[in-house]
Amino acid sequence: METDQVFLESVVKALVDKPDAVSVERAVDEMGVLLTLKVDPTDMGQIIGRQGQTARAIRTLLRVVG
Repeated sequence: METDQVFLESVVKALVDKPDAVSVERAVDEMGVLLTLKVDPTDMGQIIGRQGQTARAIRTLLRVVG
C-alpha cells in the first residue's frame, strides 16, 4: 500500500464507529491519483462532517502527504 492510502485509512478509522468496514482503493491514471473511500453507511455523516468540513480537511491533509 502507498503512503497516501495508508494515511487516509488510518485517519478515517480513527473517526468512524465501525473501523472494520473502512477500505481504500487507489487508482493512478493520466489525470492523477484517485483514492476511493468505502465506509459503513452509518458512518458517512461523520466523514463528510458539518457542511463538508471534515471531508475538506482530509483532502487538505492528503495534498500535504501527496
